[in-house]
Amino acid sequence: MIETRSSLAPDMPMSPSILPDNEDARLGVVRQHGILDTPPDESLDRIAALAARLFRVPMAGISIVDRDRIWFKARHGFDVAEVAREPGLCASAILSSEPWIVRDAGNDARTRTNPLVVGAFGLRFYVGVPLATRDGFNLGTLCVIDREPRQADPHDVASLRELAAIAADQLELRLTARQMARNAEIMTREIDHRVMNSLQFVASLLNLQSRRAAALETAEELKVAATRVAAVARVHRHFYARGSAESVDGLTYLQRLCRDLSSILQARISVEGTAGIIPTSQIVPIGLLVNELVTNAVKHGAGRIDVTFTSADADNFLLAIADEGPGLPAGFDAAKSRGLGMKVIASLVGALKGRWNADGKTTGTGAVFSITFPKS
Repeated sequence: MIETRSSLAPDMPMSPSILPDNEDARLGVVRQHGILDTPPDESLDRIAALAARLFRVPMAGISIVDRDRIWFKARHGFDVAEVAREPGLCASAILSSEPWIVRDAGNDARTRTNPLVVGAFGLRFYVGVPLATRDGFNLGTLCVIDREPRQADPHDVASLRELAAIAADQLELRLTARQMARNAEIMTREIDHRVMNSLQFVASLLNLQSRRAAALETAEELKVAATRVAAVARVHRHFYARGSAESVDGLTYLQRLCRDLSSILQARISVEGTAGIIPTSQIVPIGLLVNELVTNAVKHGAGRIDVTFTSADADNFLLAIADEGPGLPAGFDAAKSRGLGMKVIASLVGALKGRWNADGKTTGTGAVFSITFPKS
């Protein structure tokens, strides 16, 4: 078995003779790839296994050369994740663009003092091909290993170079994918920021017009419109404040949104429940539903408002908004209501592919609006 890094760690700084001329920049690229200490990758494991089969050797690996260690992203035939960065093998293989071939490590001046050679592991044969990025930085190697001395067939070495190029391409593609995802998120945030600013501007204009409107009914309609536009801006702001454009914990999101609503509406709002990850497609309708129902409850004189978010069952979430207000009007039927607010709620529930009901009495005990919707 390969010795652990702790038993192989050098007592002295790395010798300049085994450092690439571009070592600082190379280490920066290694960090940029974000591959060190990551879980196994099936495609890279397959490349290592194929390399071992090609050379008819028991072991192969894909190594990443760090500042003072050699970490194996893929391992075939051995199970230790890393060894110290000692000269003679992978640490030396990254110094050139050519394959590093060691036919008999015990009798090769380059390797005979390497701990993997003189230690219990007993390495004798090694071929390593650098994993070169498009910019010419060698991240590590694709290497094959045997405990018996042997010759390296030129055709096999040529094939190993091709496999190393494929492995390097895999690492580059992963980096590119992460960068593209990050750029897309930045662009989304910028667009959303501009949308929020525009919505807030429109809300301000509507409020201004409501103060100037001669007819009371017109003024009230403008105020309602301004409130709903501001609500959309608020929902977006609290979604993107969490730092991700992929998904969000529904409970945390609603707690943040309702803190804002509590301050704006001067209302007592509590949020309880359990954590649950919801996709971006559900964020806006959920936020607008809570905004609409909470605002409506405050408008009708509700005291305390309780918002609950939890799992209804294995496949559905439950969102409930309960208040201590005057209750629902006599004969209230949510499905038949012609009020704009109820139509907005019905539309938002439809966007969630959910179902909803309103439960309340006309004796001042408040009302509960419950929305059940799929988890995905």
